[in-house]
Amino acid sequence: MILVNTESIPGRTITAYFGVVTGSTVRAKHVGRDIAAWLKNVVGGELKGYTELLQEARQEAISRMIDEANSLSANAIVNVRFATCSVAQGAAELLAYGTAVRVE
Repeated sequence: MILVNTESIPGRTITAYFGVVTGSTVRAKHVGRDIAAWLKNVVGGELKGYTELLQEARQEAISRMIDEANSLSANAIVNVRFATCSVAQGAAELLAYGTAVRVE
């Protein structure tokens, strides 16, 4: 599956559009990560626990978006974007979305 954040794929011709495809996941904070984050706020530095959590969430959302595109017989997704929102205290959704297409 080709994924791009542009409207077209250089060197390829879009032959069919299948519409918007999405993939999302909702993740909650972890007490251990919260404690580590609090300590990092005191001394500074990257919050590696949260970096890993967000990377896992992005990968899961992308995988679900690809599964939806595959079910439509698409072989590429253009205009890929990400969005996040809070859904509950300490939990957030990460959404991946784009337009499923077939390219030659």
